Amino acid sequence: MIPIIIVICGVLLLLLLVIVFKLSAFFSLLITSLAVGIALGMPVSDVMTSIEQGIGSTLGSLTLILGFGVMLGKLIADGGGVQRMSTSLIRAFGTKNVQWAVVLIGFAVGIPMFYNVGFVILVPFVFAIAAQTGLPLIYVGLPMLASLSVTHGYLPPHPGPTAIGALYKADMGLTLIYGVAVAIPAILLGGVFFSWALKGIRPNPPVQFAQVELVAEENIPGFWTSLLTGLLPVLLIALASALSFVLPADSTVLAAATFVGNPNIALLISVFVAVYTMGISRGKSMKEVMDSLEDSVRSIAIILFIIGAAGAFKEVLVDSGVGDHIAAWAGRLSLSPLVLVWAIAAAIRVALGSATVAGLMAAGIAVPLIEATHTSPELMVLATGAGSLMFSHVNDTGFWMFKEYFGLSIRDTILSWSLMETIVSIVGLIGVLVLNNYI
Repeated sequence: MIPIIIVICGVLLLLLLVIVFKLSAFFSLLITSLAVGIALGMPVSDVMTSIEQGIGSTLGSLTLILGFGVMLGKLIADGGGVQRMSTSLIRAFGTKNVQWAVVLIGFAVGIPMFYNVGFVILVPFVFAIAAQTGLPLIYVGLPMLASLSVTHGYLPPHPGPTAIGALYKADMGLTLIYGVAVAIPAILLGGVFFSWALKGIRPNPPVQFAQVELVAEENIPGFWTSLLTGLLPVLLIALASALSFVLPADSTVLAAATFVGNPNIALLISVFVAVYTMGISRGKSMKEVMDSLEDSVRSIAIILFIIGAAGAFKEVLVDSGVGDHIAAWAGRLSLSPLVLVWAIAAAIRVALGSATVAGLMAAGIAVPLIEATHTSPELMVLATGAGSLMFSHVNDTGFWMFKEYFGLSIRDTILSWSLMETIVSIVGLIGVLVLNNYI
């Protein structure tokens, strides 16, 4: 229990530094990483190595995604594409039903796309819709982000659920079908209905994200041009995923699709397309477009530092062996395999912050349970994924992305984002247990 107590003390230290001493989240995360690593018995040199690797691996996988994503969002926003799509959605669904519109967008984008990619692409839509309707930002944003989180957590073809399904030897088609059935109530309860209780939270997003300048109606692109430009990375990634199920592994077409379907390449291609559709074709010079892109990248500098530091904290926890300790402890509990694997994934998620790491570690422990208990491997995938979403907090990069983009305090981020993640995790488990009675 001592490692768990040290991790809890580390989280309390982090909160103390940020809330009481008003220290930057970046420095607070680094100090906490050092303190927790040393307290867990790691040599100082190993702690520093973990911090360096954590920052490198986190930013290595996110820097291009965040950079290209914010460029694409900036181009579509400045070109009037976001305004055209948000206006069309508001007209189609009406202001009263705008939450259902953003849920559908989040779900459609979230199934084939990494959470971080979907986040940076869709956040400008949230700000634009909130600005045009006068609705609270959390009211509009939380349902969309709940959709992204749920699809990321336990629906293939995301890497985490797909890798877990391979370990369990689950049927991916059935997993997706069951997953959609479980995802819908989780999104509705955690995203739509829960957002109604958060009227007291007032975001204060940075100007570079929240400032939505309306373009004259005659100067904005058409709906389909705007939609296809915005969803091009989604379509490229989805195409690669779909072809992987029908083409042989050595197919040249599949190799090409896999290349353009890589999230970084898909976003890069989409940025080049948007340079034309949202810039050059709107009468802007190349210099104007490039200046806009440079401004957009500057706006995420501090967010990259904070996310990198969060990755360092996660790496220290992983390298110290805390996750293995928690998994071994949870494995001794006498519970249903579905509940047990959910609890193991949830415990590791709360300790380490990474949903993917939590899911894969829990799956490695639970593989023998499937053969011993004859539990549905598809439901085990969903239970593992649902557990991996449990209570995202200060050691999760998603927590800091939400906090910084929406301009919230740590307290309000926990009351909104963290509790939303907890709800979708618990509702996901309940949905799996209900399905288990009929399968």
